[in-house]
Amino acid sequence: MTSSRAPLLSVVLALSTLAACGETEAASPSPDLAKALAMVLAPRPDVEAPPAPAKDRLLVQAAIERTHHEVAYESGYVRLEYPGGDVPEGTGVCTDVLIRAYRGIDIDLQKRVHEDMLAAFDKYPANWGLTKPDSNIDHRRVPNLQKFFTHHGETRPKTVDAADYQPGEVVTWNVGHNKKHVDHIGVVSNVFNDEQTRYKVVHNIGEGPKLQDVLFDWPITGHYRYLPEN
Repeated sequence: MTSSRAPLLSVVLALSTLAACGETEAASPSPDLAKALAMVLAPRPDVEAPPAPAKDRLLVQAAIERTHHEVAYESGYVRLEYPGGDVPEGTGVCTDVLIRAYRGIDIDLQKRVHEDMLAAFDKYPANWGLTKPDSNIDHRRVPNLQKFFTHHGETRPKTVDAADYQPGEVVTWNVGHNKKHVDHIGVVSNVFNDEQTRYKVVHNIGEGPKLQDVLFDWPITGHYRYLPEN
């Protein structure tokens, strides 16, 4: 509501309150009051509708929706269609939570990572002995996603301050033990933990997609925001 209408509304509300409390006689409104009511209640074509939800919120919604699916943790190599390829619905790993959530907002990480690797293959990790991009698996590897988000998203600080981690951001961790490095990835949700101190995370570490309070359970290795306009 615009400021020009606020005084009129205040008058109307005051008169309405007095009437409800029995302070005025029950009678038809005066011509002036009727006019004020009409001005307040009339539609205003110049007032814009509320903005659509931000992409951050939509990504969070898509990620949380994944927690309603039963998914067996299967990390084997799978041949996929391209673009838009996906492993069987009842299977997946941590990266598949992310991939499916982004597809929920019409962003195909398989296609985007593959195209970026075609353009700059030497900028990506050489951890798997590949000599060229592989659209079946590249986007399902955390180090490749980290590099892609670094190239095309926003790199955020890796801190132990919960306020630095906002809904829709992507976090990566090292969940390995005994000096073994094991990559993991998840999406920061908009749901607080029980203590209201930090947001929970949507991730899959072996039991299917879950919404859990695990933000600082492991060393954080990456923190990104990737929500392009197109």
